[in-house]
Amino acid sequence: MPAAVLAGCFGLQARAEPLLVSQSGGRAYRSVQEAIDALPALGGDILIAPGIYREKIKVFKPGVHLRGTGKRPNDTILLYGDGAIKVGGTSHSATLESSGDDFRLDNLSIQNDYSQNPDNPPSQAVALSLVGDRNVITRVRLLGAQDTLFAGSKSKGKMSRQYFSDCYIEGHVDFVFGNARAYFDHCELHGIANHAVVYTAQSKDAPDQDSAYVFDHCILTADPRAHEIVLGRPWRPYATVIFLFTKMDAPVIAEGWSEWDRDKTERLKTAFYAEYKSTGIGATPGRREPYSHQLTDSEAGGWSLRAFFGNDTAWLPAGNQDMK
Repeated sequence: MPAAVLAGCFGLQARAEPLLVSQSGGRAYRSVQEAIDALPALGGDILIAPGIYREKIKVFKPGVHLRGTGKRPNDTILLYGDGAIKVGGTSHSATLESSGDDFRLDNLSIQNDYSQNPDNPPSQAVALSLVGDRNVITRVRLLGAQDTLFAGSKSKGKMSRQYFSDCYIEGHVDFVFGNARAYFDHCELHGIANHAVVYTAQSKDAPDQDSAYVFDHCILTADPRAHEIVLGRPWRPYATVIFLFTKMDAPVIAEGWSEWDRDKTERLKTAFYAEYKSTGIGATPGRREPYSHQLTDSEAGGWSLRAFFGNDTAWLPAGNQDMK
C-alpha cells in the first residue's frame, strides 16, 4: 500500500514506505517486533497482514503506527498469555506495551489469553499498556479478563493524552485502568462472565492532576453470566470518570459505582464520578451512589471532546480535529 494511502487512513502526512509483516514470507517481516526494531529512531508505519501473531511486543520509539490490513479488526490478532503473577508485575504482563509518543493502532485485535488456561492462578493480565502522549487507537479489539487495558501516563507531572474510537474492550475486574487523560468515542465495553465486573479503575491521585476518562456515546454490555456489574471503583482517591450519552445495556448495579475496598477505603468522597443522559437497563440516575453526579447540560459541555483536549488537536485523526 502506498505511503500516501496509509497516511490517509491515519489522518497523517505521507511518510516513508511502510514495512510489511506477514506470515507468508517473502520480503515481509515474520514478527511485529522485528518490524518495530527495524524502524528508524523516529518511528514509521507498519502494515500487518491477517493472521495470529503470538508474540510479546514492546514499543519504545515515538511515531510507531501499526495497522492491520484485513477487512475486520479480528482478521489480525496480536496474542500472548503472560500473567502479572508470573512475570513480576502488572505492566510486564502486557501483550503489547508502548511508551512511545504519537503511537497509533488501527484495525486489529490485541489479546491476552492468560485466563483461558485453567492451570494458571488468577492474576492481572494486560492486553494493551499505553503510557505515551498523543496516542490514537481506532477500530481495535482488546481482549482479556482482569486489567485488559492500561491507559496510563509516564509521570505524575504530565498526563498522557489518548484517544480511542470505535474500539471493543472486554474483561471483568478493573479492565480499563490507569491515569491517562483518555477519551473513548463510540466504543463498546463488554463484561465477560465472572462473579464481578468493574468497567473502570481510574487512578488520578491528586486534585490538580489533569487526568480523567471520558466515555462519549459508548455502549456497555455484559455476558449473561456476569454478576455485580459496576461502572467503576476508585483505584486512587481522585479517580475521575464521566459517561456521556452512554447506552447501558448491561444490568449495572443501581448505585452505579463502588468503593475500592469497602472495609479499608473511603475514596468515593473525593472521586469524581458522573453521567449525562445514560440510557438502557443499567441507567438508574435516581438510585446512584450519593457521591456521584448527574451532569447538567452546561456541566456536560465541559467534558466534550473540544473541552477535553483544548486547542492542541493536530494529533487527532482527520475529521476529529475540529471536534464537537
